[in-house]
Amino acid sequence: MGDENRYVLEMRNISKSFPGVKALDDVTLQVRPGTVHALMGENGAGKSTLMKVLFGLYFQDSGEVILNGEPVKVENPRQALSQGISMIHQELHPVPHRSVMENIWLGRYPITLNLGPIQLVNHKKMFADTKALLDDLQMDIHPETRVRELSVSKIQSMEIAKAVSYNAKIIIMDEPTSSLTEREVVHLFKIINDLKARGVAIIYISHKIEEILQIADEVTIMRDGKRVGTWASAELTNDLIISRMVGRELTNRFPEKTNTPSDVMMRVEGLTSTNPKSFKNVSFELRRGEILGIGGLVGAQRTELVEAIFGLRAVASGKIFIKDRPVHINSPIDAKQQGIALLTEERRVSGIFPVLSVRENTVVANLRRYRGRAGLIDEKRMRSDVENSCQQLRVKTPTIKTLIANLSGGNQQKVLLARWLLTEPDILILDEPTRGIDVGAKYEIYTLMLDLAKRGKAIIMISSEMPELLGVSDRILVMSMGQVSGVLPQQEATQEKIMRLATQYM
Repeated sequence: MGDENRYVLEMRNISKSFPGVKALDDVTLQVRPGTVHALMGENGAGKSTLMKVLFGLYFQDSGEVILNGEPVKVENPRQALSQGISMIHQELHPVPHRSVMENIWLGRYPITLNLGPIQLVNHKKMFADTKALLDDLQMDIHPETRVRELSVSKIQSMEIAKAVSYNAKIIIMDEPTSSLTEREVVHLFKIINDLKARGVAIIYISHKIEEILQIADEVTIMRDGKRVGTWASAELTNDLIISRMVGRELTNRFPEKTNTPSDVMMRVEGLTSTNPKSFKNVSFELRRGEILGIGGLVGAQRTELVEAIFGLRAVASGKIFIKDRPVHINSPIDAKQQGIALLTEERRVSGIFPVLSVRENTVVANLRRYRGRAGLIDEKRMRSDVENSCQQLRVKTPTIKTLIANLSGGNQQKVLLARWLLTEPDILILDEPTRGIDVGAKYEIYTLMLDLAKRGKAIIMISSEMPELLGVSDRILVMSMGQVSGVLPQQEATQEKIMRLATQYM
């Protein structure tokens, strides 16, 4: 039996270039039906570009795509869907003000009356079809719920249901667990195993190595736009994957801690949200030279808390002191003036300006720094700052004039870090700073954080990754249902203790 009968998908010798960079260089990918095929590599390795070629968002410069032994031309996502290829993107973009069922069947609503320009949607059938689909996948979501009322994890589940609704034979999942709790990850894996049993092939992009070794049948590793190789997951280990991804041995997952926390930089007393379902009576101290990790499950109100500290959310009561001085923060401008910076959780929603360049995204929070004579911009100083920042954070970009939307997710995150570091903050709040970032880039960000702490900066880091909290933090504040359930010194913290505190008020 020939190879064409063994693979549901072959991408042969795919190359793709953009101005100043060759994103894919003669890449071949072969996927078997009824398997999970993991695609791994550092940020900028070409994983997402390869999948965008498969889904018709890009068209390759050379090479061919073979489905079930037949060459196909996929020029847009509609053609991809019609060929049985569906994609769940890392950055979710649903229609928030419409219902779950309207989002799932968007563009293909069942019609009960068709009079040319006038069409009546059969809501009864759409509801029934949606309920049957969600019940089949064992998803606890009501078809008529507005998407804006769902958590990120529920939206992720809805997108999986939407992909399944196309009767896809190939489903691309790009970082599908980045916003899920451990319990939700277990449920996702059950769904994936069910899809495998139906003969569906899953192409699974993730930086979480333990996850890959658990769920994948085969693993293809990419580096610098090229395919390094494909292996059965049973043949791989954590260290082998890392060395093949980065092209070198990475002996330590976390850098050695050399920072020494000292006096109190910020004190929060009894901070309570105006929203009764959000955080309440939160008190803690943040020290100079300290990395304070904040842990908790989805819904613990960690993000809401730090956004309130940054002036993005209203508070009903409570006080904030910086260097023992009470401060009033009613807006991000107030927060910036107090030396506070916030790297937000969702970089595409509230971080980057996708239509602007790397340079503009880097300096946008600190434009006054470059005001020269007669109000003119000091272009030379701006260019120097941006180039130095990109070099320090190892941002992979053809030039600083490249649109930030054309960078990988990890490199976008580095640009956002550079943006806030240029404001020279005393307090740096990082909300999930390494989400969707590969192990090599994570290590670089950890090193940068520890260097900043060593220089006397005070850092708050929200993270949903237990090893990250344990490996980087000096103390770990755990939240449960909007309340502080405990604070653990690093030397006393364990995954079990954190989980016990995270579920204390549930």
